[in-house]
Parts: sequence; C-alpha cells; structure tokens
Amino acid sequence: MASRPLNDDEVISEMNKMVAFIKQEALEKAREIRVKADEEFAIEKAKLVKQEQQAIDAQYEKKRKSAEVAQKIAQSTITNKSRLKLLHKREEILQHIFSTVREPTTPLYKTNGYVQFLEGIITESFLYILEPSATIYSRQSDVDVVNQAAANAANAYKDISGRDVSFTVVGSIADDQSQGGVKLQSGTGRITLDNTMEERLRLLEEQMLPEIREELFGKNPNRKFYT
Repeated sequence: MASRPLNDDEVISEMNKMVAFIKQEALEKAREIRVKADEEFAIEKAKLVKQEQQAIDAQYEKKRKSAEVAQKIAQSTITNKSRLKLLHKREEILQHIFSTVREPTTPLYKTNGYVQFLEGIITESFLYILEPSATIYSRQSDVDVVNQAAANAANAYKDISGRDVSFTVVGSIADDQSQGGVKLQSGTGRITLDNTMEERLRLLEEQMLPEIREELFGKNPNRKFYT
C-alpha cells in the first residue's frame, strides 16, 4: 500500500505527540535533577551542620577546660593564701614563745642556780678546748660570780681530765646585751666558744623547733620522711 502524505491535522497531531513526549522527557529529567539536587543539598547541609556542631562542641570544650583551669587556679590561690596565713600565724606564735624565753620575767642570773649553771658550762668549755689556759668573757656585773664558778669548774676539769687550766675573766659583755652565760677563748686564740644564754637558746631553737611545732600544731600531713 503506497504511503500517502499526512494532511495538516495529522501533522499537527504528530507534532503534538512529539511535543508531549519531549515535555514528558523534560519533566522526568527535571525531576531527576531536582531529586539529585535535593539529595546533594541534604548531604551538604548535614555536612555543614556536623561541621558547625563540631566547631560548637570544640568551642564549648575549650571554654569548659578554660573555666576548669580558672577554677583550679582560684582554688589554688585561695588555698595557698590560707596556708601562708596559717604558717605566718604559727610563726608568730613560735616567735612569741622564743621571745618569752629570751626575756624571762626572772632572768637566770638572778636565781640561786646561776652559779651552778656557770660551773657546768665553763667545765664543758674547758673540756672542749683542752688547753692549759683560757680567757673567759662575761657580763660586766657577773665577773665575781664567774670567777667563783670558773675556780670550781677548773677543779672539776682536773678531776675529769687530769689537767690543770688557768683562766682570766674579762667583763666585756654589756649587761643589757646578754641574759648570762660566758664566752671562752683558748690561750692560743685558735678556739672560741660561745656559751652565752642567747647562743644556747639559738641552738636549742634549731634543734627543738620540729618537736615544738609538732607538739603545738600536730604532725605535718605533707611530711613523708622522719629522721
């Protein structure tokens, strides 16, 4: 059967079909593009949200750590200030005790036991220097009593060591500068010994300070080793 040319209505109908087909294809393609764009948008949005969330979390964590550090510093500062204040108060108490001992209401040189005390420390000094002669320096007002004590100490020294010792007493220490006691210098001048009340108290403070602290304030919780 021979084909015939399409009339105008048929041409228009075919064109309409082609237009409809192309339009449908375009709509499908547009739908695919829109779906793909929505998916990419959702992915990009989720990525951006996650990045922002991570940034916010990191910023929050940084601020939290900074706040913790600031809090610890503040607590440490308060603790250190309290500790220093406590140590300062304890030191005041100790110094008050030592000051009271250094300047007693009744000095030793005004008591009946002063001569015996001098005899003991002078004997001790003679035994320390172990020389045949010595110069004894005392308070200006103690020269007579020191001479008496030194004579007895020389006898005690000979009983212990079998040696004689000669001495000279010099009142070179001002009365208002000492609570008593003596200083000795060997005859050769090589040995000097301070046996004044002030020096003996100073040495006693050094030796007894840890025990006094523990007795008054208890054991130090931060101290791990004891000799």
